[in-house]
Amino acid sequence: MMLHVPGVLTPEQVRDIRAALAAAEWVDGRETVGPQGARVKQNRQLPELSPVGRELGQSILAALAKSPLFFSAALPLRFVPPLFNRYEGGENYGLHIDGAVRSVPVSNIQLRTDLSCTLFLCEPEDYDGGDLEVVDTYGTHEVKLPAGDLILYPSSSLHRVHPVTRGARVCSFFWVQSMVRDDRRREMLFELDQSIQKLRARVGDCEETVSLTGHYHNLLRMWTEV
Repeated sequence: MMLHVPGVLTPEQVRDIRAALAAAEWVDGRETVGPQGARVKQNRQLPELSPVGRELGQSILAALAKSPLFFSAALPLRFVPPLFNRYEGGENYGLHIDGAVRSVPVSNIQLRTDLSCTLFLCEPEDYDGGDLEVVDTYGTHEVKLPAGDLILYPSSSLHRVHPVTRGARVCSFFWVQSMVRDDRRREMLFELDQSIQKLRARVGDCEETVSLTGHYHNLLRMWTEV
């Protein structure tokens, strides 16, 4: 399941993050991928242990914690701390799949990458190209979102970033280990949760909404891995 999560960051938060990134030191993006990814990756990133990047990443995770839509879709258990990348002057990232397991820096934690997240930090009109292309069982999807919006998709999906031919594309990206490993089960729980919320908004709490909520939590209990 792919999901657009709008308004994760306010315009003011985007502005402050962009100002901090403008003063930061960027490195070759190939430092954070394996040999296969390095052959198709051309961009720049903040180093994984950058103090600026780690502080900004914490502010992004704090903003995400306020998003009921993100929680409902991702059911997050653990996060790889957000990283930051920049594409310009024809830079791109060819077709690839993210690694199944990543280490959390400065820890002994290893995390299964169930979901990939890209949080856009500049407006679509600020650059040409740079679309995120995701290939899944339903076809090919190209994504280019407003600043502050996030796209969430299964890490098992093939994806690429098209060349940026004008301006600069600046984003944060990170991975989530979900409490529910299977993407189809997460999707079913998400759809059930959203239907319950809409029904409650329309008719309030009643016998039917209580019953459906019970089914939701019993399915979550059955499928959760923590």
